[in-house]
Amino acid sequence: MKLRHLKLTVAYDGTQYGGWQRQPNAGTIQGLIEAALKKIVGKRVVVHGSGRTDAGVHAKAQVASCSLTTRHSPLTLLRALNANLPEDIRVLRVEEVDARFHARFSAKGKEYRYQIECHTVADPFLRAYAWHHPRPLRVGAMRRAARLLKGRHDFSALSANSLRPVSRARGAVRTISKLTIVKEDDLLTISVRADGFLYKMVRSIVGALVKVGEGKFTAEQVAELMHRRKRTALVETAPARGLFLWCVWY
Repeated sequence: MKLRHLKLTVAYDGTQYGGWQRQPNAGTIQGLIEAALKKIVGKRVVVHGSGRTDAGVHAKAQVASCSLTTRHSPLTLLRALNANLPEDIRVLRVEEVDARFHARFSAKGKEYRYQIECHTVADPFLRAYAWHHPRPLRVGAMRRAARLLKGRHDFSALSANSLRPVSRARGAVRTISKLTIVKEDDLLTISVRADGFLYKMVRSIVGALVKVGEGKFTAEQVAELMHRRKRTALVETAPARGLFLWCVWY
């Protein structure tokens, strides 16, 4: 049997898990997929994700890669994986790829989406998938601030990278190619597409935009915050439950 190189596309509800990355004392997405693969092929398989989603964060299409020795076809592996995973984790696709493919290092960009429910009373069916905000937000002001964040900037002020090392080569500079806010009834969806993300960057962007929507911050103050490149307690990190890793590009 030859060594096979695989790309997995995975969707999951992160509510019950300690995030993507394997941890000794918590159930994680990576840990459960590796455990499922071990049952299938009889030996440990290391799975690499496109990025680490935090505890409570969801994924519509996380991408992972791994190498293993098996005679099983991609379709058989797909079925076997889902048979050995909890119902809130689904492998959507298994594809054979070139040995050079790596879920993280081959990625060209990602899109995250964040949901905010603006209604006096929280919808119990959205409690795990949206940040409940009991008062209306000024969407026009939020969009003006969002336009200032598009493009190539240093996002030190809108991240929590003091807790996680930053690549020396790239520093905190990232390029946002899309930052939109769509309102449908009481649900706001903020979509952010970039060539990469810092730790808690999307949740910090959402926190800043919500401050603008509440009238507690102006678009100009957000721009000044970015210019200072220093994190401030004025910016709230939005809760994990509203965040989805939506798509990864290669």
